[in-house]
Amino acid sequence: MIIDSVAPAIKRQRFTTVDPMDLESAKAKLAAAKEKFGCEIRVFETASASSAPPEVSSNVSEEPEDFYEFTSEDYYRLLGTKKEEKHLKTKKIREAEEAARRARITKAVIRVRFPDNYILEATFHPSEKIQSLLDLLMKVIAHPELPFYIYTTPPKKQIKDVSQDFYSAGFIPGAVVYFSYDLPKGDDGAAASGSYLQEEVLSLQGLDSMIEKVEPGEPSRDESPARNPPASVEDQKPAADKKKIKPKWLKL
Repeated sequence: MIIDSVAPAIKRQRFTTVDPMDLESAKAKLAAAKEKFGCEIRVFETASASSAPPEVSSNVSEEPEDFYEFTSEDYYRLLGTKKEEKHLKTKKIREAEEAARRARITKAVIRVRFPDNYILEATFHPSEKIQSLLDLLMKVIAHPELPFYIYTTPPKKQIKDVSQDFYSAGFIPGAVVYFSYDLPKGDDGAAASGSYLQEEVLSLQGLDSMIEKVEPGEPSRDESPARNPPASVEDQKPAADKKKIKPKWLKL
């Protein structure tokens, strides 16, 4: 039916209500930010207003104690796996497999969550150092003169070894880290009074979403709904018009 072929086109046209001038402006801003800061960045705000990292709910059902017991079956299964890996894979093979796994990962998407509920997302290469993330934060935060640190949770663990690359640190294909000023209690009033990110960076919020909603579903002007080809004249002839052949065994 023709209705089925037209419906997808109508659905896609719902996303083309963005002003083309606004769309080009959004692309220009994101491109300028990438050139200025050295990597692709996105800014968005989470739904909850909590500044503390999410904690495990107390309503989660706990497993019985025997669930965590290490049985003899577990021991022999683990021992057999270790022996197989030790005897069947040489060091050269293991290194080749590790290199192959590393080559398949081409980017590390790092999200930095700030206490004011904003999130900065940056895309790095897995071979880049964590120091490159700190360098980026120095360019985008509102108070780069104040000491700060980043950490992961749970449990809360400050990231101190910034000489590691993202792959070695386990931050692939992505990770979430948290930002905090390294100030004594009572001295962080000036830092907490305003936004953690610069206004220029905050202005990027929502631009990438606008582009993603328009471009993938934007129909072409030359696109026309597909129509079923008209039936041929031979197909339209009823079966009754065909010449009737009498069987030889029929005698009238």
